[in-house]
Order: sequence, then C-alpha cells, then structure tokens
Amino acid sequence: MNQTHYFRISWRTVATLVVGAIAWLLAGAALAHGVADRDALFIEQNPGRALAAFIYLGAKHMITGYDHLLYLAGVIFFLYRARDIALYVTLFAVGHSITLLTGVLGDINVNVYLIDALIGLSVVYKAFENLGGFEKFIGKRPNPKIAVFCFGLAHGFGLATKLQALTLSEDGLVANIISFNVGVEIGQLMALAILLVLINSWRASGGFLRNTTAFNVALMFAGFLLADYQLAGYFFAA
Repeated sequence: MNQTHYFRISWRTVATLVVGAIAWLLAGAALAHGVADRDALFIEQNPGRALAAFIYLGAKHMITGYDHLLYLAGVIFFLYRARDIALYVTLFAVGHSITLLTGVLGDINVNVYLIDALIGLSVVYKAFENLGGFEKFIGKRPNPKIAVFCFGLAHGFGLATKLQALTLSEDGLVANIISFNVGVEIGQLMALAILLVLINSWRASGGFLRNTTAFNVALMFAGFLLADYQLAGYFFAA
C-alpha cells in the first residue's frame, strides 16, 4: 500500500475516534497514581529475587501502556506482510530493551514528564508519516526503520522511569530487571496479537481504505494530547 495516497475523510469517524481517544487518555491519567501505588505495594510484597512477579509487572505495564500501544498501532497500520511486521516490532523491541536495561541498571535518570512527552510525539510522528506528510512537505520520507528503532529507545527510557519510581531491592536486582524486560516483550506480543486481529478485521470489513486518513488524524491528535498533558505536568507540577 502506497502510504502517500490520500483518502476522503469521514468527519463523523474522526469525531468518534477523537472522543474515544480523549476519554481513554483522561481515564488513564486519572488512574495513573493509583496504579503506581499498587505496583509499589506489589513490589514490597515480593522482596528480593522475584522473577515471576517482575515478568507480570512488565507485561502489565506494556498492555496497559496506552502510549506504547498507540505507537505500535501506528507502526503496523500499513504493514501487510508478516516478515515486515516482525522486522519493525523487533526494531522497536531492541530499542526499548536497550534503554530499559541501561536506564535502570546504569542509574540513568531522565525527567519522566519530558520522556513521556517525547513518547507522545512519537505517536504524532508515526501518524504524520502514515498520512504521507513527509513526502508532501519535504519530498522524502525519513528511513522508517531507523525512526522505529530510535523511538524504541525513547519508549524504553519511559519504561525505565516507571521502575525507578519504585523502591527496588538490590537483592536480585539484575535478574528482576531482566525479568521485567521479558514481561514487557510478552506484553508487547499479546498487544500485537490483539491489534493485528482488530486491524485485519477492519480491513476485511471493506471500510479500511475509506477511513485510513481519519484514523491517523485521530492518532495524531491523541499523540499531541499525550505530549501536551506531560508538558503541562513538567511546567506546572509542584
């Protein structure tokens, strides 16, 4: 599929998707503090080397991480061949594995608001790319494989900040962090399977091509909303 093709926008579809995205993001923001508290309690109840606990925690963070899922949806949206999907998802996984592990084990601290804002902008970037924006405005699309890998690095730092916010025991730390990363990959595969079922079902319904622009406009809007929310937290958080 040539991603530079433009399709007629169904504004009713856009409105529906945008309202859904807003509700989803606001619900996630409202629950974020409670989730962090439950994770902290969960870690306290599983001290020392707790591989299964950290695998569960990693999988949960990926499956409930709407920013990661939105980006992943954008990445696979126009991919039809299994080997292409595997390549891009692997690049993303390698990227976020590198920064997740080095961020926590190397004690590399990044501002949680700024890195999450960058993750929101990664969603914007992917939606803009899917809309053929780069070809339209600069005449050339940047290498999408390099972009996916680089944004994977950013997403990994975002995952690292979630662990760094918890009080982690030094006992079995390396094994626990590796287990957390394994859980993230498991969660990503589970989310990928669900996304592929939804997208393929949409393609089979016959309405996919009519609404690709609408979907990516809504995806871009959601990415801007994520970034704005995090930047507001950075400038106005006490």
